[in-house]
Amino acid sequence: MSAQQPYLAIVNPAAGGGKCRKLLGAALQRLRAGGVALDVVETQRAEDATRIAREAYAGGRRKFIAVGGDGTSYEVVNGLFPEAGCVERASVEKADVARALPSAGSGQARPAARPVLGFLPLGTGNSFLRDFSERGVEHAIESLITGRKQPCDVLRLRHRQGVIHYINLLSVGFAADVATLRARRFSRYGELGYIISIFLGLARLHRRPFPVRTDDERDFDRRPCLFLSFSNSKFTGGTMMIAPKAEVNSGMIEYVRWGPIGRLGLVKTLPRLYDGTHIDHALAERRAVKRVEFDLDTPVDVMVDGEVLTLHCEQIDVLPGALDVVA
Repeated sequence: MSAQQPYLAIVNPAAGGGKCRKLLGAALQRLRAGGVALDVVETQRAEDATRIAREAYAGGRRKFIAVGGDGTSYEVVNGLFPEAGCVERASVEKADVARALPSAGSGQARPAARPVLGFLPLGTGNSFLRDFSERGVEHAIESLITGRKQPCDVLRLRHRQGVIHYINLLSVGFAADVATLRARRFSRYGELGYIISIFLGLARLHRRPFPVRTDDERDFDRRPCLFLSFSNSKFTGGTMMIAPKAEVNSGMIEYVRWGPIGRLGLVKTLPRLYDGTHIDHALAERRAVKRVEFDLDTPVDVMVDGEVLTLHCEQIDVLPGALDVVA
């Protein structure tokens, strides 16, 4: 791969309720002024970013920028791995990105170098980048201009319908219930919608088992719980530190389980989800593992890197250092 290959910036202009479109021009101008070569393509519908990244990768590109929020990054990641793909991706209209973009090279066999992913966090959430800095866009632009990058693990979920990949977090239970409420009923209210969803989630508090076993465990854990999370990085929901001991290049899945706490107990300890001390609670458990297996009877709602899906989960494992992130 040529060091001079431009980044392909995949832009979700609708991210952040349209904020991304307003901020995009100035951010791209700063990158170009700093010597970052760019090609830019915008998405028009859900899963476009996956399709664009996949076709560009097949054409030899290895340098990408996800421009938007956590959901945009999630879609791009799912375009960069051979088995990756969003649910029902076959329904998305096929397009030839190569015709719309400058060629990545001479047209010969694609290089074997692993992909590089940078970020322009112009949407909402942007949880993954908080592992590196609280400075958001400023830090992201500085990282791209200086070429500051590091290896990052990619977590792979196999489910009944296929495979997805993620770099931040997958959660089931309370956290997924709240995210599902927000996505389906209150997304237009921004942060207020998230708060409303938390309180509705408390009112409907549903503690149930999600049978899992890790690594070489013999039996599935069928105890009721509040939530389970399987993380690569520390934060979710922007500032909620679900997995305070996670490291993006550890080669491990950070598994956090919180048992069947009651409503009053959860209200009292909810702030601890923001500073990471919830893992010290008597009902909490955490450990670093390499593989997780599920024994679910039916599909469940999951929150994965800012997206809400309903999946029949089967197994999570790790692709160590499969991605270079510019962060």
